[in-house]
Order: sequence, then structure tokens, then C-alpha cells
Amino acid sequence: MRVLVLGAAAGGGFPQWNCNCRMCQAARAGDGRARPRTQSSIAVSADGRRWALFNASPDLRQQITENAPLHPRDGPRHSPISAVVLTNADVDHIAGLLNLRESQAFVLYATGRVLAALDANPIFGVLNPRFVRQETLALGEAVKLRDADGAELGLTAEPFPVPGKVALYLENPEAGGNFGTEDGDTIGLRVSAPETGKSFYYIPGCAALDAPLRARLEGTPLVLFDGTLYENQEMVTGGLGRKTGQRMGHMSISGPEGTMAGFEALGVARRIFIHINNSNPILLEDSAERAAVTAAGWEVAYDGQEIVL
Repeated sequence: MRVLVLGAAAGGGFPQWNCNCRMCQAARAGDGRARPRTQSSIAVSADGRRWALFNASPDLRQQITENAPLHPRDGPRHSPISAVVLTNADVDHIAGLLNLRESQAFVLYATGRVLAALDANPIFGVLNPRFVRQETLALGEAVKLRDADGAELGLTAEPFPVPGKVALYLENPEAGGNFGTEDGDTIGLRVSAPETGKSFYYIPGCAALDAPLRARLEGTPLVLFDGTLYENQEMVTGGLGRKTGQRMGHMSISGPEGTMAGFEALGVARRIFIHINNSNPILLEDSAERAAVTAAGWEVAYDGQEIVL
């Protein structure tokens, strides 16, 4: 099973178009310590020919261009992209679907909540149902991913709820502290290749490491996990926004309630941060924060990274 990191940054990418923080300044200046990254998405294949996308970044066209395994190869119209699996309805995970509107057949997998959000927005009608078949993911039920012709891709995806928040544009201020969030708004995925028995977890958005999630991840070989913010208040203290990480539905990397501390006793063999916000100092390769996550056994995902399981 091959895993390609198409994009490792959070919404807005890195550098973000309107951000002048020190990290974005360094990336924009071509500083080798601050490698640019597009918005979060990965591609997975069991056979090296047919690929499933996990989230569809607004930068998807660029990501396809920069990753040869996703280039057309068979006939005048073709794509190796056979399926797309969504973990939520955030703009940085669904906007790339609009790049896939050219009468290309694939299967779109998401929870009922996420599919309803897409169906309620007329712009996603450009995904002609004659070509794009929707399949509803049921929490806790593993599904064999298939292409538009019904052929199995050799990959299984098991969705499960994780603490999180409904997409910003779907928030209901009258619903109280959770803004109307329900199960199915944010999920994690266990992705496996049954033929080889290999598997990994993909969790690009998570607000807390609760007991069920801890139990699920214990002893697993590989996790790509939400690395949005290093510190809960960094957007506020950096003058970049008014929302904390918790308000945005993301747990922080540092601190006693943070990701590094939470993973210490889980025995996860390989841990990689993905969906990294432009404000996060781990994007600077010589920063103290990067040194801290490296010392704790974590990697920082980058565009073009390939993992073979």
C-alpha cells in the first residue's frame, strides 16, 4: 500500500495568501527552513495504478500536476483517481471536488451529514451523478472501496467519530457550545489493504483524544494526525485571528492536554502531523518547536512525502 501526501497544510496553505507571519515570510522568501505546503489531502493505492483520494483540497489541480501517479495515462480521457473519501465538510477538504467535474467517473464516499451538506449547495451539482456515484459511510462499518465500475480497489476504509466541530459555514449559533455538531460531522479513518494486512489511521481534524480514540490507536503502526496548531492561543497571540484551536475544533500539539502528551503511552510506532496551520512554528525546520516534536518521536508531513506499507 502506497500513501502519497498531496498536501500537508491546513486551510489557506503555506504560505497563506494573506498572512505575513514569520513562517509565511520565510516560505515566501524561499527560505529552505520553511518548505511551502498545499492544503491537506492524501492519496492511497493498493496496486499503484488506481488511487483513492482522502479529502479533496482546493489545491487539488496543482497536487495532481505535481504527483505523476495521478496523471492520465490510458487514452485521451482518463484518471487514476477512482474514489474520493471525505473526513468532514470543511472547505479545505471539499473544494477540490470542483476540479473533478469534467465528466470523470469516480465514487464519492462520505457520511450522510457531509453528503447532505454537499447536496444542499448547488455548486456541487457540477459533479454529474451519471458519473459520480455517492456512497454513504456508516460509522463503525468498514467499506471496501470501489471504482465507478464496481471493481474493488484493494482498500478498506473504516470511519469512526472523533471529537470535532461542524464546518464553519454550517455552524448554528443558536445550538449552544457545540454549534449544532453531530456524529458524522468529523470522522477519522482506518485505511487498510486486506491482501497485505497493512493499515494506518488518517485523522486530519480532532478536538480531543478521548478514551475511545485512545483505545483505538493504541499500538497501531502509523497515524497521520491533526497538527493544526502548536499552542491553543497561537492565532490570537500572533495577531492572526480571534479563535483558539479549541474554538476551531482542533487540539493543540503542546501542553499537558496536547497531542504529544496524549500519545506518550499509546505505543504508536510512527506518528506524523498533517493539516498544519501557517501559524504553527513546527513549519520552521530549525525552530525549538520542531525540535520538540522530533524529540517526542513525531514527523512533520510535507508535500510529496511517500509512505510504503
